[in-house]
Amino acid sequence: MIEGLQLRHHSADEAMEILDQLVGLYLEVYAGGGEFYSEDRYRRQLGLHMQRVGWELITASVDGALVGYIYGFPLPSQTRWWEGIHEPVPPGFTEEDGKRTFAISELLVHRAWRRKGIAAALHDELVAGRAEPRSTLLVRPDNAAAQMAYRSWGWSKVTKLRPHWETAPTFDVMVRTAPICPRPFG
Repeated sequence: MIEGLQLRHHSADEAMEILDQLVGLYLEVYAGGGEFYSEDRYRRQLGLHMQRVGWELITASVDGALVGYIYGFPLPSQTRWWEGIHEPVPPGFTEEDGKRTFAISELLVHRAWRRKGIAAALHDELVAGRAEPRSTLLVRPDNAAAQMAYRSWGWSKVTKLRPHWETAPTFDVMVRTAPICPRPFG
């Protein structure tokens, strides 16, 4: 691991204090990605997501500089997360109750800090503390590095989804079930 790497959990209120840094890193990572990756759209998305019950952000910093982050939230019963999903999907796949599925909305690392284990550390820190039996995320089909990383971390592709955001691309829907912990004897 990288010397000086610090992972930190943030509440929504704490994240507001570093909102411009979060948006700035997002814009650096997705520079040239097109209209969907605009500052305005991302600020709206982040603002809406931060209001979700159970929203969680983990940042990665090296020597005080933000180099990556991951965030997500449990999907409520009336979620719009699955809107735009491509059929067929397994029966009941999109049914939510606020406790079934944790959605990872963003996992990003600055280009200069990639391939150093930061994404894996952020991922593991977030999913290790979750009580939901499954997690989901959306990843671009053409993002080979992310696809390979997610598969190596136990994620599987289920279908595709095109969010209802204007100019949104089509993503692969990936799911990971939580490992079942053995019951202690006694």
